Amino acid sequence: MDLRELQRTGRIGRIQIAIKATGGHSKGEIVIPVSLNKTATAILAAALETVDRVGPCTATVTLQKLEDIRGAKRRKVVSRAISILKGWEEDISPGTDEITDAVSKAGRKPLGKYGPDKLPAGPNLNSSKEIIIVEGRADIINLMKSGISNTVAVEGTNISKSIADLTKKRGKTVIAFLDGDRGGDLILRELMQMAKIDYIARAPDGKEVEDLTRREVTKALQTRIPAEKALALVSGKKPSPNGKTRPSLRKASREPREEVVEEKPRRAPPTRSRAPVRRAPEIDEIYRKKADALKESFKATLFDENKKEIIECGVAELAKTLEAQEAVAAIVFDGVVTQRLVDIAVNKKTSLLVGAAVADLEERPRGMTIVTFEDLS
Repeated sequence: MDLRELQRTGRIGRIQIAIKATGGHSKGEIVIPVSLNKTATAILAAALETVDRVGPCTATVTLQKLEDIRGAKRRKVVSRAISILKGWEEDISPGTDEITDAVSKAGRKPLGKYGPDKLPAGPNLNSSKEIIIVEGRADIINLMKSGISNTVAVEGTNISKSIADLTKKRGKTVIAFLDGDRGGDLILRELMQMAKIDYIARAPDGKEVEDLTRREVTKALQTRIPAEKALALVSGKKPSPNGKTRPSLRKASREPREEVVEEKPRRAPPTRSRAPVRRAPEIDEIYRKKADALKESFKATLFDENKKEIIECGVAELAKTLEAQEAVAAIVFDGVVTQRLVDIAVNKKTSLLVGAAVADLEERPRGMTIVTFEDLS
């Protein structure tokens, strides 16, 4: 704790002393700037308090205050910055509040409604030369988060006249942005029959548009392909030489199963694909009849443990409807059995899932039977 050594190394700055003499007694204030850590500073302060003589006179040294100069400078910087910003807003950039309010209002634009059917639509649908058609309201909300607001939702597989008329307007480029599952394939076929579609963009296989990240949305729209080529791929026709191939989930989930059973019985997958066929006789007749009734209807029916119907809903609302139930024993629906649906069904104690097709599941819960309409025929 040698002061001279500490000053030489720059740990202690210039010591300032101010002395006042009154009535034969002298009082002084010592200011010592230091660049030591907290522990060394505390030791130095304690050591100074042990000083009992200054020259020939007795003395008492008492620590009055420790102050962090960095904190004081920081407060001064903050105070000055606030002053500069206030002056900027008042003098340098008038109208900043109006600009901020305008931008905020633009960012808070609500969903609109389009046509007599009041279909969910983005706020810039009518003013844009490019129209993006999606499946549902949640897809529109997700695209708006990515800055895309020229959208409209078909709300199911029954394409309304409003959508058909919109796509036939002159000067409009129409892009159908669909989920990467069998439901997307079905809507694509319906759109091609009812509306004028220029390009098709698809979410990655097994994913829905509402779950895509900004990067995935951009990539999907950039890799769009002409509608006729997309329909040819979905229908199983051979695309043109310069066309890009994109297998649909339906082909991935059904056609290999038939090929494995009939032509390649020695491959490993047949064990999984034949298993539902062996279990088919164990499926109750009530579920079999309901499966026949729901084919090509895009609807779902939930059953309780007594095989009584709980509720019927559209396939698009199945996940939300299922989450709202306390317990569901069986589900029969005209859609694709995805991992997300299986995970929800596990929490609802579901023992039977009957769907139009089955996606590539990462995990099949024990105690849950998963079959397709084809397995029941």
